[in-house]
Amino acid sequence: MTADATTGTRQAVPWRLDCHVAAADDSAAADELRRALTAARPWVPARWFYDDAGCDLFVRITGLDEYYQTRTEQALLDAHMDDLVAVHSPTELVEIGSGAARKTRAILDAMERGGTLNRFIPFDISPGAIAASAADIAAAYPGTRVHGVAGDFARHLSRIPRRPADGRRIVAFLGGTIGNLDPPHRRTMLRRLARLLRPDDVLLLGTDLAHDPEVLVRAYDDAAGVTAEFNRNLIRHVNAAFAGDADPDAFAHVSRWNARASRIEMHLRARRDIEWSIAGLGVVIPIEAGSTIRTEISCKFTKKAVEDMYADAGLHLASWHEDTQGRYAISVATPS
Repeated sequence: MTADATTGTRQAVPWRLDCHVAAADDSAAADELRRALTAARPWVPARWFYDDAGCDLFVRITGLDEYYQTRTEQALLDAHMDDLVAVHSPTELVEIGSGAARKTRAILDAMERGGTLNRFIPFDISPGAIAASAADIAAAYPGTRVHGVAGDFARHLSRIPRRPADGRRIVAFLGGTIGNLDPPHRRTMLRRLARLLRPDDVLLLGTDLAHDPEVLVRAYDDAAGVTAEFNRNLIRHVNAAFAGDADPDAFAHVSRWNARASRIEMHLRARRDIEWSIAGLGVVIPIEAGSTIRTEISCKFTKKAVEDMYADAGLHLASWHEDTQGRYAISVATPS
């Protein structure tokens, strides 16, 4: 940490950003999107939700009455982080999918109160998002080193810097994002996260829980129609990126509970026959009236399911904290 020689106050430390996102990633993303839209059951990778408009819409979603997840996770972090820091004494925080780092502050505040905070490593696909949040965090927590890493968590987690031998790390993967992955990708992701941990390090995971399907469906189909607009904006984003011509209003928003897979699914259902020409991908997607494109999955878990996921990744469930309504949980895992 640094201090002003005359006042003794701690000074902001310059932050750094390692960027592993390259032009080749744009080509890979286009290939993935082409394969997804031309599959027997068309779908769209979740990254296409998040242009500027999509990010703004998602921020609005997190404030909706129906969308309990964000505020519940925040409340759990506020309630339990001081105790978790006291038990595990982490000296650095690695946040996967850090975005604007809004909930990050609950963790950093607890580490600062506990006198352990040395370094913050935000990891996200967007260099711009990391740059903005890194500057804010460096200013808000003087003396804390901020080392951002921009990359795809399917390929670049290994680029996260190693921690000092005398440090302890907490890796946070919040927002229920683990539920957006299907079982094979979820298994791979947890194993990758486990490889970021050394003895005495911990993983902090946020998971949405399986509970009342009606409440779950409403969380993804709010009365004000914000989630519907967020879903249709995906069409606008693809159109803008690849010279597509589909009318977003030709699609109806659908949110449904898949009990067999224990997950919410979001779809766009064609209101009429559509020929979606996407010149930049070199494809025309025929969509019959009434058929759907799946745009998101959000799996819901039980404590036993999370414990089993951890065990498969070589991790041990160390602590579990859920809200009083049994809707959401944060849990801590340690290397087995």
